[in-house]
Amino acid sequence: MSRTTRRVRAFAPDPDAPGQPCDMPGCLEAGEYRAPKSRDHLRDFHWFCLAHVRAYNAGWDFYKGMSPGEIEAQLRADTAWQRPSWPLGSLGGHAAEMKLDEELRAFDLGAHAARRAAEQAPAELRDALGVLGLAWPVTRTAARNRYRELAKKHHPDANGGDKAAEERLKIINLAYANLRAKLPIERRPEPAAQASA
Repeated sequence: MSRTTRRVRAFAPDPDAPGQPCDMPGCLEAGEYRAPKSRDHLRDFHWFCLAHVRAYNAGWDFYKGMSPGEIEAQLRADTAWQRPSWPLGSLGGHAAEMKLDEELRAFDLGAHAARRAAEQAPAELRDALGVLGLAWPVTRTAARNRYRELAKKHHPDANGGDKAAEERLKIINLAYANLRAKLPIERRPEPAAQASA
């Protein structure tokens, strides 16, 4: 792996200098500092001495001769690192837009189904279900498991005595008590009677 050599100070000569005299006519100093020849060829350089590179840089104007519209276009191209970009869906045409619409509709249908399920829940249980993050229909076992999970998460001891967690736990306790009182008790299936021999 090759490493580029860095200059030790701000105005140190460029280590890649070709060892030629300054490109300024009549100057016999060494051309140790590079400057781009034009905005169209930024990797093609003049090599100047320190005094002449300072003078060249002071007069350099990248946007010289460009109209305001051309300057705006250049700035926009620079924000995308001179790589072209297109509005979403313009390359794929209608098919790309349809694919995106399908993806978004899938999210909407999921939200719609959740909303419908919440509306089917008994009115007195909707708030409690929302607090526990449960969807209707729900069993007592599912409610108990969710309650235990949330109680561990929001318990003040697990949160360094945080008052907000304590208040949240109180709300969770009330919601679970409401659900537990109104959900039917699940019956375990009776064991099948053994056949007499």
